[in-house]
Amino acid sequence: MSNTNKLFFLLIFLLALAVNFIGINTDFFSDDPGLYASISKTMLYRHDVLQLFSYGEDWLDKPHFPFWAVYVSFKVFGISPWAYKLPALLCFLLSLVYTYLFARKFYTAEIAATAVLILMTALHLILSNTDVRAEPYLTAFIIGSIYHISRLNERFAITDLFLAALLTAFAIMTKGIFVIVPIFGSLLGQLIFEKHFTDIFKGKWWLLYLLTFIFCLPEIYALYIQFDLHPEKTVFGKHNVSGIYWFLWDSQFGRFANNGPIQHTSGDVFFYLHTLLWAFLPWCLLFYYSVYRSIKSIWQKTKLTEYYSLAGGLLLLGLFSLSRFQLPFYTNIIFPLFAVISAPYCYKQLSRAGENLRKISLLVFAILLPLVIIGIHILLKPATSIWFVVDCVLFGGIAITVAIKVKQTAYRLFLFTCCAALFANFYLITTVFKTVTAYNGQVSAAKYLNQHPFNKYPVYSLRPSNNIFQFYCNTPVAYLPMDQFKDFKPAKRSVFFISETTKGILEKEGARFTVIKAFTDYSQENIVPAFINKATRPQVLENVYLIYK
Repeated sequence: MSNTNKLFFLLIFLLALAVNFIGINTDFFSDDPGLYASISKTMLYRHDVLQLFSYGEDWLDKPHFPFWAVYVSFKVFGISPWAYKLPALLCFLLSLVYTYLFARKFYTAEIAATAVLILMTALHLILSNTDVRAEPYLTAFIIGSIYHISRLNERFAITDLFLAALLTAFAIMTKGIFVIVPIFGSLLGQLIFEKHFTDIFKGKWWLLYLLTFIFCLPEIYALYIQFDLHPEKTVFGKHNVSGIYWFLWDSQFGRFANNGPIQHTSGDVFFYLHTLLWAFLPWCLLFYYSVYRSIKSIWQKTKLTEYYSLAGGLLLLGLFSLSRFQLPFYTNIIFPLFAVISAPYCYKQLSRAGENLRKISLLVFAILLPLVIIGIHILLKPATSIWFVVDCVLFGGIAITVAIKVKQTAYRLFLFTCCAALFANFYLITTVFKTVTAYNGQVSAAKYLNQHPFNKYPVYSLRPSNNIFQFYCNTPVAYLPMDQFKDFKPAKRSVFFISETTKGILEKEGARFTVIKAFTDYSQENIVPAFINKATRPQVLENVYLIYK
């Protein structure tokens, strides 16, 4: 790589870091971050790091690790949206380090740097660094585990054994036991294709499994304390619920098999094939082509540089596709593997048809993404266009400079595509998401309630999904089922958070209450076209209310 190209790679890397971090203080606009942040806040207030509660009730849906990480952040920096997101963003940085190390182990430094930039500019990964759930944690832990396992596969080292087990345990304590599929599946694929299958029974691997189990003991102990020690508790509508059994099976494999306490009745085996078209944008078409070429090479008995990324990535993608629990952000955790699969094909010498396909698969997004953002800006009509101007000047200027300075077509096209991706994501985070959060009635209502004299009243939510309100409200929020509101007689004046629909139902039932204030609210998590268009936006807005009785 020439010095000029190195300079552009470094510049794009720094700008991609800024875009991934720029949404750190953006208010929550989806329910899950509000829920997870509320649970961590409750953990801090109760001085209890072993048990998870939401609305004062026992909560069993996710393992503990992300809550422990956020708890530490809240303890050090105070309770805020950015303190909630900080541990996840640090894990995102760790995923970049491990993606580079893993790719560099098997490929050139140029390919490793390319893989990192592909990962940093993938649409849903950037969005997940603003709308933080558990995925940034898993992204780091999975690629980190695979890297150390790949080193351990070549020669035994205590450091690699320890770190592979620790990161695998962290991943398990973040999302459940299913994460062993990409981690150990990548090892299994490597051994099978290298015809060293029996190596899976070597002592070092049994030691890795044992050490991983030992590192998972804090999670098992926490679940035992909260649930297995108390069979009288009602969880999922029944008694004698084992938290340990839930952790080992129901938390994920029970969902995939659709026989756990939470079930879905629908699923599309092709869901992730078309979801990746936008989630891994702008690299999705290149990724599909890379997978095709890799599988074709295997079929033709041509040895690949490594098999970890292909085996681990496709195994988990297949498991997700067969499951009925299908959410777009699930695939984020294997984006590092997708990036490593795709990176060599950004520059690899291909046939004439392959060269044309590569150009088309990248150029279509390099052109389309800026055009889409310009269209959104025209319809959105934000209060200020300053960020749009900065966006155009910054990334447009870099793209023009690339066109002048970079002579090799493959590098120029790759850098153009990175610029287009960052241009789009910068606008989404600084303008679109800011517009959405301005219409978040849960945030507005909670901040209003934090003022005197309302901050002295007991607070209730009539829906268990008002978790953003629960987080932003300084007063602990209890859950009261809507059907109990009419006959509910609080000992002192109490405040309730309700939606437009709930208000209509309560009025129809003749329940007595007084409205304190109404707040405009956009209640959907998906940003629909009617909201983007300022002229039709009122059609998808409603009110939420603070009431008292």
